[in-house]
Amino acid sequence: MSFGGFTGKLLRVDLSKGTVKIEDTNMQWARDYIGGQGLATRYFVDEVNPKVDPLSPDNLLIMAPGPLTGTSAPTAARYMAVTKSPLTGTITRSNSGGFFGAKLKHSGFDMIIFKGKADHPVYLYVHDGKAEIRDATHLWGKDVFETDDELKRETGVNVSVACIGPAGENLVKFASIMNDKHRAAGRNGVGAVMGSKNLKAVVSSTGKMPIIGHAGRYKGTLSAMLKKIKENPVTSQGLPAYGTEVLVNIINQSGIYGNKNYLDSGADPLAEMVSGENLAATYLIRNTPCFACPIACGRVSRYNERETEGPEYESTWALGPNVGVHDLYPIIAANDNADRLGYDTITAGNTLSAAMELYENGKIPDKNVGPTKPKFGNQSFVLEATSNLAYRKGFGNDLAEGSLRLARKYGDESVSMSVKGQEVAAYDPRGAYGIGLEYATSNIGGSHMRAYTISNEILGVQPVSKPTEKEGKAALVKYVQDFTEVMDSSGLCQFPSFALNLDDYLALINDVTGFDYTKDEIMTAAERTWNLERIFNLKAGIKPEDDKLPDRFVKVAMEKGPNKGGTIPLDYLLKDYYKVRGWDERGYPKSDTISKLGLSYYKI
Repeated sequence: MSFGGFTGKLLRVDLSKGTVKIEDTNMQWARDYIGGQGLATRYFVDEVNPKVDPLSPDNLLIMAPGPLTGTSAPTAARYMAVTKSPLTGTITRSNSGGFFGAKLKHSGFDMIIFKGKADHPVYLYVHDGKAEIRDATHLWGKDVFETDDELKRETGVNVSVACIGPAGENLVKFASIMNDKHRAAGRNGVGAVMGSKNLKAVVSSTGKMPIIGHAGRYKGTLSAMLKKIKENPVTSQGLPAYGTEVLVNIINQSGIYGNKNYLDSGADPLAEMVSGENLAATYLIRNTPCFACPIACGRVSRYNERETEGPEYESTWALGPNVGVHDLYPIIAANDNADRLGYDTITAGNTLSAAMELYENGKIPDKNVGPTKPKFGNQSFVLEATSNLAYRKGFGNDLAEGSLRLARKYGDESVSMSVKGQEVAAYDPRGAYGIGLEYATSNIGGSHMRAYTISNEILGVQPVSKPTEKEGKAALVKYVQDFTEVMDSSGLCQFPSFALNLDDYLALINDVTGFDYTKDEIMTAAERTWNLERIFNLKAGIKPEDDKLPDRFVKVAMEKGPNKGGTIPLDYLLKDYYKVRGWDERGYPKSDTISKLGLSYYKI
């Protein structure tokens, strides 16, 4: 079976044995799961015991571009890292753009499956349909930027490097896989899994563009999609001019911008200081795109004579207002620390704010934190901590475990703004019920990117939903979650969805792959992946009782802003969600749902 968008080959790397093997891609699975993240999930659950220790050699790490990755489709840059998370214990996927995913596809492979653990640091060099394991002892201890530069000197300028920094080497629970220096498969600690395998980097070279299944039809579809992106004010103006930071004032005015570990949400009078508009007026040099991207939302900034990228919206919030800081300079510097050292800014910022709350409440003794105290607004602490945590130095060793483990150690789990162990993002769910339900039900823990309902609740994207309306919210969240599966598995970025809809993504996927899905078929494929992840998590010991939010969102009313007095009615929303998902009232997929989706081989 041969289709466009796929090379038909995957790469298996056994790091324990030091062997590389090429095999045929299971193209029936590719169609059943769209490809990319969905296909990687199918391979993963087939080969990994759900009870596996995430940092053991028996855990797999799969890097998978989608069928559209590396084509000329708009934003065709994404690849997924699929594994079991050391932060949450759930199955996870972490998504990154840049150029690495496209070059991996061009190098000749639909995915790389890593197993085992090398007996010394190594990297994988992928080129011309081949791969070789090389020594990386000389790279161990180097930061992301140094590693990228050195590997380009060794292998050639026209390559893309995905690597870990000291955070991944030191098994920080939220370490990232960084590619092209500033792009991150950022969440859930996928970089720690890479570090546990003594895998420092993967280098991909250039090669052949993917074959297009319906080349004649694709040309017209591509032209129409690009026209929509260029005509949409968000994708043609807002994101290019201000990046994701364009959201700061919008979200603040909506009353869901959370400050100081969500102790102070509703209306931030200082938000403008950290906005995309202010960044553009002060530190911004230029914007920059990922592969095949007509939007170019990336920010290149300069501070202290140092050029860096970012910060993006989530990073600015997490390392800024969330820790009581409204000065862009230390936020940019802290974000640069995260890029160089290789870890997730959202979890880092939430962990710092949890530490600040714990300390200010007298839960953390002075002797544990050193001379620089974790107090809200203390910029010195933010800058020290964002370096120390990557090396597990001093109090940084506690911070490296994430907010939930930190909170448990110091006796107050209520300060951890996390779900299933992963920290939530920069949207207070007391004023946007959809994103709250997404946090609670996301298979990877508190994530906003498994269903970005902020588009529908705040930004006016169809189908529009009132932020605090209960009726129909569960159906919206399910729809957006499944649509997101389509986007993530395809290899396209989610940002074109401000201008494009499901029909547009469907047309691009069908034209490239030749699968010729109906809309029902592709959404069923997405739903299949969602339920497969759910079943894996249940087998791993993640229970429906873990579909919950921090009490701060459910039991504590917002004190100011347009959502003053509000909490989120999570019990009502969950009951409705389980019903629309075809799950029983406990939150377990029903047997007829499992059968309908073709998942009977993987029963709970």
